[in-house]
This record gives sequence, structure tokens and C-alpha cells, in this order.
Amino acid sequence: MVRIKRERWQNEFSEWYNELIEAAEIQDKRYPVKGMNIWMPYGLKIMRNIEAFIHKEMERTGHNEVLFPALIPETEFQKEADHIAGFEGEVYWITHAGVNPLDVRLLLRPTSETAMYSMFSLWIRNHADLPFKVYQIVNVYRYETKHTRPLIRVREISRFFESHTAHKDFDDAERQIREDLEIFDRLAKFLALPYIVSKRPDWDKFPGAFYSLGAEVMMPDGRTLQIGTMHNYKQNFARAYNIKYETETGDHEYAHQTTFGMSERLLAAVMAVHGDDSGLVLPPTIAAIQVVIVPIPKKDSPYDVVAYARGIMEELRNAGIRVYLDDREEIRPGRKFYEWELKGVPVRIEVGPRDVESGEAVIARRDLLEKESVSREEVVERVKKTMDSIMENLYTRAKEFLESHIKPVETLEDAKRVFEDRKGIVEIPWCGEESCGLEMEEILDAKMLGIPYPEEAAKIEGKKCPHCGREAKFIARFARTY
Repeated sequence: MVRIKRERWQNEFSEWYNELIEAAEIQDKRYPVKGMNIWMPYGLKIMRNIEAFIHKEMERTGHNEVLFPALIPETEFQKEADHIAGFEGEVYWITHAGVNPLDVRLLLRPTSETAMYSMFSLWIRNHADLPFKVYQIVNVYRYETKHTRPLIRVREISRFFESHTAHKDFDDAERQIREDLEIFDRLAKFLALPYIVSKRPDWDKFPGAFYSLGAEVMMPDGRTLQIGTMHNYKQNFARAYNIKYETETGDHEYAHQTTFGMSERLLAAVMAVHGDDSGLVLPPTIAAIQVVIVPIPKKDSPYDVVAYARGIMEELRNAGIRVYLDDREEIRPGRKFYEWELKGVPVRIEVGPRDVESGEAVIARRDLLEKESVSREEVVERVKKTMDSIMENLYTRAKEFLESHIKPVETLEDAKRVFEDRKGIVEIPWCGEESCGLEMEEILDAKMLGIPYPEEAAKIEGKKCPHCGREAKFIARFARTY
């Protein structure tokens, strides 16, 4: 049972979230390795629906799926010094096979650049091989030392999406970044998740990247959650792993590379952004069950309510709708309503003897907790329209929440007040100097997300950096983060 109420989320969101993970049967946290959780069937079906959309987008944009081993030799990991500096504190090392020490230590992949790129140097030979675009959805392992939280901060990221591409030049790599952003935008709308994109400051970019972009959503407690990243590596990894191609003129050039990453944090964002006092509120696009039908039979009634409900189920199923008939006799209807609201099923249909008699059904929508009676003939069409309306409503109210929590300020004192009130993201003038950025992070006890992307939107004139007093070159975003 979810006990935490929405009006108290700013103080108790973590309790609400952790409680809902298990109550809604998303994951079980009781596995005996901390930060490694078990996907329950209901949660996994939802995640698979998200991944099905990603697979379609990859197919649409010409990416080919691959599947690399989870183990990486230390010799390959060492080839990119910046990458090692970024991940060496999070790596799980394998030093023995049985009782025998390994000649070369192995590590469980924290991400796959160092696993893939030794093979890229074998696969990419000339300009006809480019652009080269592959992706995989795999487990990655990082020794997370902070407080773990299911789907958000874990030691085994079990649904990690990463695309890796190689290009003939910087301009084509930039085209790929734009395509990644377009894919991400389509996915975010599929999840009804408004977001912002920021170009990370140099001290927070991905190890080995030329630059990094991060996409964030606004969580109910005023913190942000990163749910997507795009990186342009330029030729940094290509030089380390000797990824060269023969040009049309017979010369040899290092390839330019990009990556695009997401994980099960997408589901965490859906849970947090759309959920309410009663539990999950799932977008119909990803719901494991889009419609649940609850028959409400009555003793001594001449009408076969279950048969009537089964007929509606078949009509919905034939229309391509994921539907479930809850005809459990041992559980009262009110308890069923509670369970399916907790699990976030977008639409519930209730039918009783009176509905059979009048040829009607009651449709209840999860997002608004509202009901209406419709004729049997209208059920399929009304369900489709209701699901479209739910998607629109979820996106609209989440966008309003995000926009209301982005606060432009000009002084550090104003920024402090925003964070004291847990109001979300502050946008503040910045001179662009790393020293000022790092010191403002410390003063505000917040992380610089970066500057709005594209960069043209981040530039300002006539403002002063509130820390050093010099002319500001950019708008910088700061937030408390997960």
C-alpha cells in the first residue's frame, strides 16, 4: 500500500518512490547484493515496451544491433587514459579463474567504448564503411558508492542502451548528434516526458569526450534526473584504438565518433513525473496492460456479467489494445480498483448487471480518476480517444511543472533562495571560466548541468557573472541532482 501523499512529496518523495517500486511490482530490492535488483514480470513488460520503441527508432535510422561480451581486458581499458581516470574508481575487477590468477585482469564493462573500439579498428577499413552505426541494450556494472536507489543509482544497470557510431569527419558526427536528439525527442513524447538538454561543462563531460550533452527531467522533489546523454568524441578514441579508414584519395584518416546512451532511468522518470497518491500513472504507450476490465456480478441477477465483459475484451483485443479481464471471484471489486490504480493501468472498464441490461459500460481513466458511461458500441472508439487524451494530459501537466521550476536569477543569493524552497533549476549568468563554475557549485551546493543546448540559446549580453563580476558569456543551469 502506498502511504505517501503527493502534497508531501517534497519531503517524502524517496519514501514514496521506494515503496512504489515493490508495491507496483516493478522490482524486488531484496537480492543479497546491494544495488542489484530483480526485475518483476510487470515491471519488465513495461521496460520492454520502452525498449521496443527504441529498437524501432534504431531500425528507422539505420543502426544495427550488436551484442558484445561483458568482460573487457585491462589491456584494452588502458588505451584511453581519460576514460580510465573517469571510471577506475567504479570498476569491478576479475583477477582469478577458479584458483588461478589471470595473466591479464578482466573487468565487468562499466560502459562499452573500450570493449567495442578494438573491434571497430578491424571492421572499419575505408570510406565505404562509414557512417558505421551500431547499438546494444546490455548490463553494465559500476561500483556505486553513494546511496543506491532502484532504477536511478544502482551497481548493475541491467537495461543500458548505448549506440556507437563512426564517421568520416566532424560535420557528419555532428549530424549524428542531431539525429540522436531527434530520436530522443520522439522517445520522450512517447513517454509523455518534457525535458531540457544542456551542454555539460568540461569538468563534467564523459571521460574521453570532446563534448557531452545531457537530457534531464524535473522530479517531484525539485531535483533533476539525467535520462539521456549524447557525446561527440571527435577523434579521441579513434587515435587511442587506431580506428582509421582509407579516404577516396587513398589517404588514411582517423574516424570521428559519437555515442548516445539511456537506461532504465527512463522508467524511473515516468514513475516519478506522472505518479500520484494512488501509485503509478502509466502512459498508455508503455503500459503492460492498457485496459483492465472488472466485472461486478450480482447474486440472483439474470445477466452473465463475466460473459459480457469477455465480449468487450475480445473487441478491444481485436483492435490491438493490450487488455486484461480481472474475473477473480475471491477479490472484491473495490480491492481490484485499488490494485490496478496502484499499477497505473491507464483505463479501467467496469460492467455490472445494469450495464448489461442497458448495453453500456463504465470507463474510468487513471490520470484524472474520472468515470463515464458509454454505450457498448462506443467502447473501442472511446477507449482509443481516452488513451490519446491521457497522453496529452500527462505531457501537458508535466511540461507545466517543468517550466514552473526553471528560475532565471542574476545573483547567488537569489539562487540560494530557489534551492532553499526546492524550486528546481536556476539559470544564472556565467563568465564561462571553470574556476567560477566550480566555486558557484560549492556555494550553491548544486551541480552545474551546463549551458542550454543549442549554444545559441545560452549566450547573453549585458549581464555580469555574479561570482567574479566579469562579463557573462553564457546562461548556466544549476540544480540539485540524483
